[in-house]
Amino acid sequence: MSIIYAARQTSEIAYDRKSYIIDGNRVFLSSAAIHYFRMPKEEWREVLGKAKLAGMNCIDTYFAWNVHEPNEGEWNFEGDADCGAFLDLCAELGLWVIARPGPFICAEWDFGGFPWWLGRKAGVKFREYNEVYLKYVDLYFDRIVDVLRSRQLSAGGTVILVQVENEYGYLGDDERGRRYLSHLRDGLIRRGIDVPLITCVGGVEGAIEGANFWSGADHHYEQLVRKQPDAPKVVTEFWSGWFEHWGAPAATQKTPQLYEKRMLEAVQAGFSGINHYMFFGGTNFAGYGGRTVGGSDIFMVTSYDYDAPLNEYGRTTPKYFAAKRFSYWVRAIEPFLLASEPADVSGVKASPGVTVRGRKLNDQRLLFVESAKTERETFHLTLEDGRTIPVLVNPGEIVPVLDRFELREGVRLTCTTGIACNEIVDGVRTLIVYARNGQRSMVELSADEEIRVADERLLLAAVSPDRRTVSFDFYHFSEPQRVQVAIGGEPLRLIVLNRDEMDRTWRIGDGQWMFGCNDVNIGMNGRMQASVRETANGDLQPPVLGQWRTRTLDLGSVQGVASVQPQDFSSFSRPFGYLLYSCRIERDSDGPTTLILPKLQDTARVYVNGTEAALLREVGSASVELRLREGGNLVQLLVQHMGRLNFSPDLGEPKGLFATGYVNGTTLDVRRGWSNGEEAVVHLDQVVQIDGHPLLSRTFRIEGQDRAVLVGAVSAPLYINGEEVPLEGYQNWFAHRSVDISPYMRQGDNRIEMPYVKAPMQRLQLLAYRSAEAIREWSMACVEDGTPGDGPAGLAGAGVPAWHSCEFARPDLPETVHAKLKLRLTGMSKGSLWLNGINLGRYWQIGPQEDYKIPMAWLKENNELVLFDEEGRSPERVRLRFDEPSARQWERM
Repeated sequence: MSIIYAARQTSEIAYDRKSYIIDGNRVFLSSAAIHYFRMPKEEWREVLGKAKLAGMNCIDTYFAWNVHEPNEGEWNFEGDADCGAFLDLCAELGLWVIARPGPFICAEWDFGGFPWWLGRKAGVKFREYNEVYLKYVDLYFDRIVDVLRSRQLSAGGTVILVQVENEYGYLGDDERGRRYLSHLRDGLIRRGIDVPLITCVGGVEGAIEGANFWSGADHHYEQLVRKQPDAPKVVTEFWSGWFEHWGAPAATQKTPQLYEKRMLEAVQAGFSGINHYMFFGGTNFAGYGGRTVGGSDIFMVTSYDYDAPLNEYGRTTPKYFAAKRFSYWVRAIEPFLLASEPADVSGVKASPGVTVRGRKLNDQRLLFVESAKTERETFHLTLEDGRTIPVLVNPGEIVPVLDRFELREGVRLTCTTGIACNEIVDGVRTLIVYARNGQRSMVELSADEEIRVADERLLLAAVSPDRRTVSFDFYHFSEPQRVQVAIGGEPLRLIVLNRDEMDRTWRIGDGQWMFGCNDVNIGMNGRMQASVRETANGDLQPPVLGQWRTRTLDLGSVQGVASVQPQDFSSFSRPFGYLLYSCRIERDSDGPTTLILPKLQDTARVYVNGTEAALLREVGSASVELRLREGGNLVQLLVQHMGRLNFSPDLGEPKGLFATGYVNGTTLDVRRGWSNGEEAVVHLDQVVQIDGHPLLSRTFRIEGQDRAVLVGAVSAPLYINGEEVPLEGYQNWFAHRSVDISPYMRQGDNRIEMPYVKAPMQRLQLLAYRSAEAIREWSMACVEDGTPGDGPAGLAGAGVPAWHSCEFARPDLPETVHAKLKLRLTGMSKGSLWLNGINLGRYWQIGPQEDYKIPMAWLKENNELVLFDEEGRSPERVRLRFDEPSARQWERM
């Protein structure tokens, strides 16, 4: 079977307070956030097709400026960066598009999408009305809007909405951003954007604002009503999962059950569109993973799986099927849902332990029944007309109940099941209802004409004396049930499924459905592929890695560029990668010293005379105790660019080491010994509960030092010896700031004051040092990325960085296999990896990421894999693996 979508004619989009209206029809925007730049171009069709098969009618995508202009004036709109082709494919598949061109995108993406070189422009200030910044934004808009303009709905394309800026409200209020956002808005309009403009979390006149959230739908809906009562309400980012960062727990806290409930809460509140952020997350290849606020070292992992409905490899997950069931349900009742209003349900009597809310249109109602019980229970609703309906609800679950929903003129449905289909299939109106495996449900049809049931031997069906009402008591077996009725001579087909079978049911086109398939793909040229068997293929073996070759990094012989001050990555025109910083420290005798690094924004591996001494993870400002020998000592820092802030008022921070270090410093942990003015002492590294956010204080002593930095979870306002220290743009939930307090301190006792925010606190240190102890000479060298090894494996010593390389053949797979390949780096430490010269990203074996994506599209007949490992660990346990669904058997249809 193949699906061919006709070219769209020029269309129109309008809106009112209830919804967007396309070509005169109200539409519920079931939108899937999918970023073209987080996967190879060859995977676009599969991922977009999976979104469409899940009932999505729209694709939301950012456009990453740093992908399209990686170096100033060098534009890239080809291959994996061909965003125009991505939009064209959306149109081919019949999917609308919400385009979010930036210039700022956040997205846990390096620098929030800004190109690295923009930070080098003198006088630049980001996300505000700054002439330097806007000069380059306008040049970017010239290029990106040219891609969008001809693909708008008004020009025959499918772009229906364009975003002005992204989440500005987290940075400042609408008035603060008015001039800046107006410039962006006017720039889009002047360049030919004529579809509606949108914003999210913060707005500007002339654009429709949306809300970003996971929970609290009622609160966000009410906020939008107050700001824009006559505009549609859409969840511009419904956070289906969450990002992950190195060393943190896996972000799997948003379960499929909660996901389903939160979607229903959004509809219950009145939202007429949900953009699932993310529907497919993909991968932060190369160095594009960003860094976010909330701690000193919150650096994104390479995977952007996001615990999304489609995982990093484009495979379906339980959340995918939750989204699919929900979107099918929305489509089945869409006209009613979008025209309805909140209903007064005070006349509905319910069993204790449930709450009921509703929406109505004339005599039709949709009731949301939510349980507060700790066990599953069958509750009963007695409606105003005296009918009593049983509803089975799990703890904390919301069950939607349709009451007299109009299937067609003169035919009404009341049911406690999910509904997935209400359309003409093979010439017959077909209704698909489903419930959990083994569950009973009530489905009632009432009509203005006589209803005849084709199979009069149904076990549990009650027909009214006038034969105008039929009540079915369905049991949801594994085996699908089909019931045929005729209403006034017109046939109606009911298909009764359990949830497992519902998940194996697919809407593949208007009036076209497929049953009994575990998975379905829209392949090349619109060809459908279906997986009907789950039996493993015993012959499916992943490629075997060949003999490893190793080349170590000779730290002592690296020739760098000399400088009085160490320089950041941008000074070397390095968007990411590694820099090796070297200096010499003279000592009169053997012994320890504390090295203070006031300005360090990335993890650093420290070496003394060629031997690893420490791995610095606490950044912003850092200290490390080193044991030095008498005479000269070579001290080196191998710094990996771990990603720039993707959101913060401090966007564009220098990366790496960008100020000199100081020897003989001191480090003081100042989380303990705080007082709130009473006798009680507060330790901020322990669980502490204090009401009212009182001002806390503690003292510290300075003797002979003239410089000091306070680094960690400071809170604002911050006072040193009674003087307020400016913390421009800082918010207490950022939980990290490095503050130079040198101008405010004095010799002897000093006093810090700041309000209590929360505890326990991860880090709060005072780093003190003397200006006279500065290191005066440095050298810096780029460590080349992706350089193959040239010696036998195992030559690297402990703590010595090394490149490892090997070769492997492309796997020879049968047509019935649709495999996904991953790399497991067991036994490695921290570093970067390349496939055939393509940078696949960073790795760090501290979790939560264990496997790394190897795109099949990037394989050749013979392939080279290169690892750069900071500790030079042996790759003997590294191996390639197929993901579990690779064993599925696929058939063309």
